[in-house]
Amino acid sequence: MSYRVERYLSLPEINQEDYLLNKSDAEKKDLFLEILHTGVHGFCFSLYEDGQQPGDIITEEQVRRRMQILKPHTAWIRSFSCTEGNEHIPIIAKELGMKTLVGAWLGKDQEVNEREVAGLIKLAKEGYVDIAAVGNEVLYRNDMSEDELLEFIYRVKKEIPEIPVGYVDAYFEFTMKPRISEACDVILANCYPFWESCPAENALNYMKEMYRQAKAAANGKPVIISETGWPSKGEELKGAVPSETNALDYFIKTQLWCMDEEIDCFYFSSFDESWKVGGEGEVGAYWGIWDKNEKLKFQTGKEVI
Repeated sequence: MSYRVERYLSLPEINQEDYLLNKSDAEKKDLFLEILHTGVHGFCFSLYEDGQQPGDIITEEQVRRRMQILKPHTAWIRSFSCTEGNEHIPIIAKELGMKTLVGAWLGKDQEVNEREVAGLIKLAKEGYVDIAAVGNEVLYRNDMSEDELLEFIYRVKKEIPEIPVGYVDAYFEFTMKPRISEACDVILANCYPFWESCPAENALNYMKEMYRQAKAAANGKPVIISETGWPSKGEELKGAVPSETNALDYFIKTQLWCMDEEIDCFYFSSFDESWKVGGEGEVGAYWGIWDKNEKLKFQTGKEVI
């Protein structure tokens, strides 16, 4: 069933990259609110407030407040870890009637990896996981070997055979690592034209090619865009320019394309997170649809529901 609803029927079902040409900022923001109020497939959950970072223990209260903001606008939530308060995310999402893509964060610390995987299995067995993700960009970061990752994937699949299990990484990793694609029930592909220095005006077509490459590697298995987005502020990356206009345009084009093609997509991200400047520079802190104070960006003055 298509995600496109009646209010979108007047819009083109192809060439979305051209739809925004000659549209005013006000018209774009109106369309942004229309899409957001109708609801997108999924958001990546941004856990950390200003002054917080991974390693801090996050309260259930904080998770619940942010989840209440997202609930009217999406059916799915993606989490990245199963420890340090991240375990509250799928529990509260399920309480609010949402579906969950739950990740175990894997890295170089074997003790942490064991805790993460145990947490994922526990949440899944308790009914809080719709899709399980074993690791996020572990191969891209060279944090572990392919064989080590496969061992974790197959262990989780054995423990929760009734739940689809996948692995999250850059779209091209699934072409380069066919054994990973074979092990996964679902391919979870991160697609970022920005990080490959693609100019904003070409970004949607570039992401379509990323998605097609992941589809080819999947050999008929489902493919989900586990992350995509565009920053609203920060340093330029060659031809890729962060700005509110480019971020707004990218969100609209991505959502219309995914609705028309019935592609499941988790948008990155829900809220700006200041801690991300450490690894990515200033641009890392400005990927949210809401800012770090939980105020919606790209507003026109209309009431947000």
